[in-house]
Amino acid sequence: MSRTEDPAVRLLRDLVAIDSVNPSLSSGARGEAEIARRIAGELEALGLRVEMTDVRPGRPNVVGVLEGRAPGHSLMLCGHTDTVGVSGMHQPFTPDIRDGRLYGRGAQDMKGGVAAMMAAARQLVESGGLARGRLIVAAVVDEEHASIGAETLVAQWRADAAVVTEPTDLEVAVAHKGFQWIALEARGRAAHGSRPRDGRDAILRMGRVLARLELLDRRLQQGPSHALLGTASLHASLIEGGHEWSSYPSRAALHYERRTLPGEPSDIARVEADAILAELRLEDPEFAAEARLVFGRDAYEIDPVSPLPRLLTDAARVAGCAGTTAGMTFWTDAAILGAAGIPSVLFGPGGAGLHSVEEYVILEDVCRCRDALVILTRAWC
Repeated sequence: MSRTEDPAVRLLRDLVAIDSVNPSLSSGARGEAEIARRIAGELEALGLRVEMTDVRPGRPNVVGVLEGRAPGHSLMLCGHTDTVGVSGMHQPFTPDIRDGRLYGRGAQDMKGGVAAMMAAARQLVESGGLARGRLIVAAVVDEEHASIGAETLVAQWRADAAVVTEPTDLEVAVAHKGFQWIALEARGRAAHGSRPRDGRDAILRMGRVLARLELLDRRLQQGPSHALLGTASLHASLIEGGHEWSSYPSRAALHYERRTLPGEPSDIARVEADAILAELRLEDPEFAAEARLVFGRDAYEIDPVSPLPRLLTDAARVAGCAGTTAGMTFWTDAAILGAAGIPSVLFGPGGAGLHSVEEYVILEDVCRCRDALVILTRAWC
């Protein structure tokens, strides 16, 4: 059978053809309802017990359960159904297979992984089911924004371990970075541009903040390094201020992101920002600015004594993968599962173009990912 005719690839084509852009990212986007129905129908057709739960109106999680014939351990396979937007893409929902790759929005992030975990369930069913234990296949909403889907999932479901099928190039990822978003506002005093004694330039004062943040980023990138993740970092994301050419700006606003390592405090970015602002106030009593932590997610690292990474590494090698371990720089729902007491790793197909105008997943990787998940499920459960 050619890879294009493989059931996993046929399913992937169906999933990519469905518009599931996250409505929290793009106004008027369709969301995850249609893809949830497609996933639920597929799992029901395989004989799994399926539950759909609206996390928000019209934005359902889907969970399918395959019960073994005897008690055993439980394993969750988890992936998200939402995608980022499609601005600048040509026919983003028309799956295009070329040179062993499938192109389209969400192909790699992460409908390739979702197709692999569903195809693993199919292969298990068609080969006689599970001898013992329980397989939970979870497709959740909103990972690309606030992960309300994963938060709802862990409030309702438990498992002894989980694999999140984000794209890892078929490496077993045992850690990933976190992030924190800071909103900072510098205040000035509006005045006519010809009256410097009356005005206070909020934009120039924000420049002082940016200079200190640049120094902080250099220190972070020269500081402690995680063996798999490298160093912490930060970058300025958005900035705006002022309202016309001939006036002193009364405010300037900056949004920046701090990428964190396992073990760093959940408010480290706000603490750093407050320290910078305190220094600037000491240097200039007229300096006025405030920072607040808008949102953040902690970094994640699985307990090194957990048997899950070893079993998945072995399964990956049997399936024809390298079986190497790695860390991911991006954040994932594995952190939410891990915080809820579900030891989790990442393992998914390779490709390129996450969040870009040309995204693809490697078809051979999708099939090998499925095969490794089948082997792992039998070994774990």
